[in-house]
Amino acid sequence: MFTDEVKIKVFAGRGGDGVVAFNKVKMSLGPTGGKGGNGGSVYFEGVSNLSALNKYKHKKEYYAENGQNGKKDNSEGHRGKEMVLTVPIGTVLHDLETKKEMEIIKVGERVLVANGGLGGRGNFCFRGPENTSPKERELGRPGEERDFFVELRFIADIGLIGLPSAGKSSLLNELTASRAKVGNYDFTTLEPNLGVMDGLILADIPGLIEGASEGRGLGVKFLRHIQRTRILVHCISLESTNFERDYQIIREELKKYSNELIQKKEMVLFTKTDLVEDEVANQKIKKMQKVNSKVLSVSIHDQDKLNELKKYLQGMLKV
Repeated sequence: MFTDEVKIKVFAGRGGDGVVAFNKVKMSLGPTGGKGGNGGSVYFEGVSNLSALNKYKHKKEYYAENGQNGKKDNSEGHRGKEMVLTVPIGTVLHDLETKKEMEIIKVGERVLVANGGLGGRGNFCFRGPENTSPKERELGRPGEERDFFVELRFIADIGLIGLPSAGKSSLLNELTASRAKVGNYDFTTLEPNLGVMDGLILADIPGLIEGASEGRGLGVKFLRHIQRTRILVHCISLESTNFERDYQIIREELKKYSNELIQKKEMVLFTKTDLVEDEVANQKIKKMQKVNSKVLSVSIHDQDKLNELKKYLQGMLKV
């Protein structure tokens, strides 16, 4: 099952303790207690795997390695191994204590979220002219602890939106190498799907319905994934008996969720042209152009129309 939000707690490693030790070799007497190693820190790192949050669904606490105690020969203890938690690019990290937000938008981008504790000093560090045999040492300090709400928001060039059964998944499959599930019933798509078209990332956003911004249907769960798309392709089936209302329903839900969404570049795409007469399709296109001038029609069985759509979208992104 696709996971796009989790709550987890991270623990950086504790620093190792300093030690008290003395050289017992004659003529070389003196303190030799070494410093403890620092604890491992915790990082989040971006990866391209969109399912990377799945592994956090059941395990909620993550610990970096503690630093080792100092050695008796004045050697420092080994540093604790760092903990690197991978998340999909497009992830927002919400620190639940500080309320700070951090975004990871590139593969390989790494963010430090919890510092490991410092290792304590051994008695060698306390030696001096007036204290030739110090017995002081320091204990290692605890590492930082942080609680995070981790939220995935897709980064896509183009978002396919519309009511259920508007043909978005079928269109994604034809335009890209995606294999999104397709069915002739509402809510076939229960999670977003991504595909790549000529270097552009397309996201098929699960079907929204009236009241989605208040949690109806699939609710606000997927509305946030539209926030980072550059262009919205509003898919409407030509089989619809009230296409204007279909269009306004989704527009209203976008507006209720965020005024930013309603300002994005948008085009209207009538789907399933193979299921209606050309005259009917042309009438609907002309009527819709009075509301939105950017209107095209397409059929997944018509390669010419698919190519026309590809060129149109590429042109919109250049403007």
